[in-house]
Amino acid sequence: MGVWQSYRLRLQRKRWLIRARRKGRELTPAVNRTDAIKTRDILVFSTFRNEAPRLPYFLKYYRDLGVNHFLMVDNDSDDGGAEFLREQPDVSLWSTKSSYKRARFGVDWLNHLQRKYAHGHWTLVVDPDELLVYPFCDTRPLHALTDWLDASSIKSFGAMLVDMYPKGPVDNIPYKPGDDPLNSTHWFDSGNYVINRNRKFGNLWIQGGPRACVKQDTAGEVEPRVCLCQLDPHAVAAWFEPCLRRMGWRKGIGCFVAHQVSVDLHR
Repeated sequence: MGVWQSYRLRLQRKRWLIRARRKGRELTPAVNRTDAIKTRDILVFSTFRNEAPRLPYFLKYYRDLGVNHFLMVDNDSDDGGAEFLREQPDVSLWSTKSSYKRARFGVDWLNHLQRKYAHGHWTLVVDPDELLVYPFCDTRPLHALTDWLDASSIKSFGAMLVDMYPKGPVDNIPYKPGDDPLNSTHWFDSGNYVINRNRKFGNLWIQGGPRACVKQDTAGEVEPRVCLCQLDPHAVAAWFEPCLRRMGWRKGIGCFVAHQVSVDLHR
């Protein structure tokens, strides 16, 4: 990366810091338990709207991996999910009725919370319908992963987003809150991916999977469409002041990425 490009990214980072500070004023604390956060705690940051059926297993999955505290932003839910989270002892909750899109798909809100609460912590930024999978995650907790990253002087850990789906029509698959969704959505596309490098940020663009779909235009014609299936450059990241997230595609600025295999299962 050249000097001029580094300078431009530094200016962009400053603009995003200002945005995060301004958009943070849109958040109202519903329950704040951040005083319980300890020095080595691993934190999850997430934005959601009407995800009540997914929340019980989402919390269980990441608690089992070793997450110590969840910092959640409720974007005007009306399905009881926010009430459920208020009762969880390891959850801090903020609410907002502001535009998700105008907050850069929630990233401004989470950047604000991370600047305030995540300095020096390992963090995950995931949606309630995303499950992080990494080597030996069935036997080794996240602290084992972050200890290895610390020992290797690596500040972030990339993960490819993989869309999971059931066999047959989605509407025919019953789901109860608390169930493991991978028991029914255990299919994924193993091929048809195209990989390119983003020249501006240096991250990988991976397109394909089930999002390489077809759409129907206004004239009724069907045309092929390749949709984004991204490599998240910092699914797990050590938060420090220069590191910022960009947009809903989770690009990072100021993070160094580990060259290991992990995936973010999206269902």
